[in-house]
Amino acid sequence: MVILQKKVTGLTQEALERFVLRARKAVGLRARVNVLVTSSAAVCALNRQFRGLGKATDVLSFPAILPSPQSGKRVKIAGDIAISADIALQNSLRLGHPAVQEIKILALHGILHLAGFDHERDNGEMERQEVKLRRALRLPAALIERVQSVPKQSLRPQRDSARVRRGRRTA
Repeated sequence: MVILQKKVTGLTQEALERFVLRARKAVGLRARVNVLVTSSAAVCALNRQFRGLGKATDVLSFPAILPSPQSGKRVKIAGDIAISADIALQNSLRLGHPAVQEIKILALHGILHLAGFDHERDNGEMERQEVKLRRALRLPAALIERVQSVPKQSLRPQRDSARVRRGRRTA
């Protein structure tokens, strides 16, 4: 499910749903992903509630709590992603591509986290996967790739994507 709480020029709910489905398939993630595109204030509130950080960020991923293999239950949802439309717009202007593409880049990044990737602990595996998928999905520079090619000081306010599990930052 995709919810567009904040409008992004050129982006429709249906188009983002189609992209999320394509990205999930490309990642090999079978379970459903919910995506919320919202304001920086809303993302800030989620960041405060689940990570204890009172600031906005570009994307947050919330993996679903999975049933134990012994339960026999099938996983129907991989988790939720929250994207700041405000930060996506700022980044798109700074990087010279449409905000729609930035939303897709952030959605792909979140989907990779929901699939279990963790760029802070995987020795570049998530980065390699993101670069490969970005090309396959015809997107500009991948999120991790951009962060590593630009000095951290210039990205600090805009870039702090994270994966959230049980109220703590894990990526």
